[in-house]
Amino acid sequence: MKQFLDENFLLKTKTAQRLYHEYAKDMPIIDYHCHLPPQQIAEDTQFKSLSEVWLYGDHYKWRAMRTNGADESYCTGNRSDWEKFQKWAETVPYTLRNPLYHWTHLELQRYFGIHNILNADTARKIYEDCTAKLQTKEFSVRNLLRRMNVKLVCTTDDPVDSLEYHRKIKDDEFEVPILPAFRPDNAMNVSDPEKFLVYIKKLETVTNIAISSFDDFLYALQNRHDFFASMGCSVSDHGLEEIYADDFTGSEVDAIFNKIHGGKSLSDSEQRKFRSAMLIHFAEWDWEKGWVQQFHLGAMRNNNSRMMQTPGPDTGWDSIGDFSQARALARFLDKLDSNNKLAKTIFYNLNPADNELMATMAGNFNDGSVAGKIQWGAAWWFLDQKDGMTKQVNALSNMGLLSRFIGMLTDSRSFLSYPRHEYFRRILCDLFGDEMENGELPNDINWIGKVIQDICFNNAKNYFNWLPDQKPAGIKTVNA
Repeated sequence: MKQFLDENFLLKTKTAQRLYHEYAKDMPIIDYHCHLPPQQIAEDTQFKSLSEVWLYGDHYKWRAMRTNGADESYCTGNRSDWEKFQKWAETVPYTLRNPLYHWTHLELQRYFGIHNILNADTARKIYEDCTAKLQTKEFSVRNLLRRMNVKLVCTTDDPVDSLEYHRKIKDDEFEVPILPAFRPDNAMNVSDPEKFLVYIKKLETVTNIAISSFDDFLYALQNRHDFFASMGCSVSDHGLEEIYADDFTGSEVDAIFNKIHGGKSLSDSEQRKFRSAMLIHFAEWDWEKGWVQQFHLGAMRNNNSRMMQTPGPDTGWDSIGDFSQARALARFLDKLDSNNKLAKTIFYNLNPADNELMATMAGNFNDGSVAGKIQWGAAWWFLDQKDGMTKQVNALSNMGLLSRFIGMLTDSRSFLSYPRHEYFRRILCDLFGDEMENGELPNDINWIGKVIQDICFNNAKNYFNWLPDQKPAGIKTVNA
């Protein structure tokens, strides 16, 4: 019986082990989508405890703890850091076969050198040892990024954000670029007139532009799009249930804006037309600047109305949705492509039933202008686990070019989440290694090793063009 989480974890064959250790393991990381707080990077935060760095804001862990019978006070409530960690440690043994079990122990190993299994009996020593290390400068936020060989981080930011912390990071000349991404979801959310009007006031404040018409609204948002570009942003991101691609006219959208600006609720049809118009405008701005646009599709958010009162959104009340994706996504991409205004695009699905849909949709709009222009993104959120990653990689292999895939991202609010890249790389190497040993792929370790390195780092580097002079140091590289 193999030892749990040894050096060949998830690598069943000798070839897989060689691919991982010689080609994938030491490749740097480009985290092109995450929710890390820029303020903590700017301030090079030192966390007070293992709970603070590990449990605060982690709705994955909170969902598991609630399912295991933990009271909300141990998740988002006012229990002490030790009490919260103790309750998490009691939950961990019950997470067997959930990715949390692997992630937890990978993170303990990679950051803290702890190989013990976390449970109620080991909790106190693990908590004290890790908390003590977190008090040292070697475990500050910036050093946590360095420890994981992270070469670039792209955060997720609302258009009204000042980006003051990004500016401070740049002024500090921190060697790991921390770039913003333009996430205008709130500028499209017209389901609640009161909240939308509050957002307009924020937009007026940061732009010093009075907004009384749809043209004013667009002008102010484009002002922020330009500002983000001046701060090094070259990526937009949208978190949507589905793409909106309804037909609309300029006069219709003007009237819809005037209606909600007057505090009146919009019909479902009016909301769809407005969102459709906004998506086209955002996409055209992205194309004009040569940005990459990302679409995260299919989350059914904020399902528990009682728990939305407290603790609120982004605390673990979301699920996979069964929205229809194909027709609107095709229409949206085709509208842009027909006008030769389709930027590099990445879309992600949350419902695994849409895997093959997404894999084939990308092929509809890859026009040969650049390798992998339209990307079906990495397995996301609930699919970010062994089975979900394997299915995504296999569907992409069958219906696209896995060799042009831009690989893994972190999509996390935690600075301890970077072993997820290792997790993905091990799964990737295991799939290739197994097929090489079965004779399904040639025994060309150099070429397949290069493909794996490309998926781990090089494809993303070339796709986003963020690190044009970056050459991975100390890595075994292969000529094509």
